[in-house]
Amino acid sequence: MNAKFEAALRWRSRHASHCDRRYFAAADLRRHDLPGDLAERLAHCAAGETVSIEMKPGEALPDIDARLRRSLRSEQFKRVMLNGVPIELRYGRFYPCSLLLGVPDVSPGERRGFRCTGRDADRFEADLNHPLAGVPLTVEITPLPDCGSVDGPGEPVRNIAAALADNGPGMQAPPAAGDTDFFSGNPFARSDEGDDTLFYRAPRLVHHLDATAIERVRALYGRLLVPGMAVLDLMSSWTSHLPSDIEGLRVTGLGMNREELERNSRLAHRVVHDLNHDPVLPFGNAEFDAALCTVSVEYLTRPSAVFREAARVLKPGAPFLVTFSERWFPPKVVRIWTELHPFERMGLVLDYFRRCEGFTALASESVRGLPRPPDDKYARVMPFSDSIYAVWGLAAKNPV
Repeated sequence: MNAKFEAALRWRSRHASHCDRRYFAAADLRRHDLPGDLAERLAHCAAGETVSIEMKPGEALPDIDARLRRSLRSEQFKRVMLNGVPIELRYGRFYPCSLLLGVPDVSPGERRGFRCTGRDADRFEADLNHPLAGVPLTVEITPLPDCGSVDGPGEPVRNIAAALADNGPGMQAPPAAGDTDFFSGNPFARSDEGDDTLFYRAPRLVHHLDATAIERVRALYGRLLVPGMAVLDLMSSWTSHLPSDIEGLRVTGLGMNREELERNSRLAHRVVHDLNHDPVLPFGNAEFDAALCTVSVEYLTRPSAVFREAARVLKPGAPFLVTFSERWFPPKVVRIWTELHPFERMGLVLDYFRRCEGFTALASESVRGLPRPPDDKYARVMPFSDSIYAVWGLAAKNPV
């Protein structure tokens, strides 16, 4: 059958819960492609209703295979440059298999990645297992009445769990032992180390997401915000991406450009402040019911300090939501951001939350596969909407 549906993969890592969503427009979904009794249940499921199935390790994806853990010589990693800086193997990070040389069963240009699970002067360990191998998964499917259309024939789906887990999910989790090395070297260097005040002096009254992606961000915020909240919009601009149907929000915007903030009609208070120059927030303890940071976290050069401050100004149990996409201003993005797969970036932001020790109930969510609006200026070359990645946590009762 050809169908339009949302599918989601839910799972847990050591420190967080995760939900990776993908939309399928006119997918060629056959009865035998669905696990368990999902096909029978979907046959009696109305649009908007969700059916789910829990799957043990090895049922949805291949289980952990010890033969895919390889000990390789250092010269079997192809040294390449990224933005003028050589790519280094670091513990817990993912790299394209195309950078491996002389490895059996790995072909040139191979799409899958591997995780570095150890390294010394002469050798390194490469784990070619899927990032979600060995992880229990929950698969959810929600039929939709309409989610737009994408040019071309229906997409064949031979294994719904494998399609959901393709190209990224699982990379946001740390390795089985220890933490991912995101912080060696000079991760927060930028190609333009000039005064940020000068860079952001001219207002940029543009959208950094397409209209569909903006609606997904608003929907996420709508799930976690309630009427009457005092909300802190960090690194704010001329729009706050807030849902219009939540009344009484008292929003304080902190950003770099006064004119952009003045254009933002959702803001009750406006503060011009450079967090890279001074990460201390000019607010009292436990002043806000929620905090947001929309498509801006990639510019923070002192993220741990900023996240500690966010925990301080939030009331206990208040959410701090961080969302981002795959767009940024190249001169001001920090180096580590450009080195990571988009799903690894969720792992990096989760580490920001963990390192500040001020948050609990950490979670991540990704949204992929929605059609780009036909009137979007990139619609001819990019049929899919901007992918959205979100990480959040709740302020602890006694933030450090």
